[in-house]
Amino acid sequence: MWAKERHQRILSMLAANQQVSANDLAEMLGVSRETVRRDLLDLEEIGKVARVHGGAVLPEARSEDPFRQRMTTQIRAKSEIAKKAVGMIQPGQTIMVDAGSTTAVFARELVKVPGVSVITNSLDIATTLQAAEMEVVLLGGRMAADVPATVGELTLSEIRRFEVELCFSAPVAVHPEKGAFFYDLQEAEVSLAMASQAVRSVVLADHTKLGATSRVRSWDVAGINTLVTSRGATTAQIDQFRRSGIEVV
Repeated sequence: MWAKERHQRILSMLAANQQVSANDLAEMLGVSRETVRRDLLDLEEIGKVARVHGGAVLPEARSEDPFRQRMTTQIRAKSEIAKKAVGMIQPGQTIMVDAGSTTAVFARELVKVPGVSVITNSLDIATTLQAAEMEVVLLGGRMAADVPATVGELTLSEIRRFEVELCFSAPVAVHPEKGAFFYDLQEAEVSLAMASQAVRSVVLADHTKLGATSRVRSWDVAGINTLVTSRGATTAQIDQFRRSGIEVV
């Protein structure tokens, strides 16, 4: 059976049942689970399905604000966070930074730190740093649909080639017990891969994101070394993260 025919049958099954398991698909199509995994990856890349543990579901309507709109929200809080976060970096270090509106603001402060090498999947961040003549590596991969960034298997494989001192990530939500969350699966995968290559992992999240969750979990709480947040965070919120063993700035 050709891949195109398998894709059509997968989509037909999803339309009828709203969700499918990889085991059922492998049995129905007479192929291996690895073939099913590749088919689901192909369908996810074109927005036809959303992969979940053990299978796939129909993609939900996107509720996250468009990237350019998010660049103009909580801008004062993001600037606060950026100024505090760059204080953690020493000249000469190599760091990874993922794509997001908060990390884009962070990059504007990062240009003030001399001798830093930056590895990122964000086109905005790479452009900002290149204009300041900083050393920057833009990770290859497939262009994301809604964020100016690279994602996918190629991006993940390139991340694994590097070892860095610090990783900075800007999830859409961070919970003191459940960890860091993203709306998009591939953004979550990039963030998690970056954290696995860093000695220390830092989450940048303004006070509106604290205690919240979203669609896809990325980092467990144990994977977060430091949370940099804005002054709007309450004492109670900060204490919850500290009780989880997270340094809060």
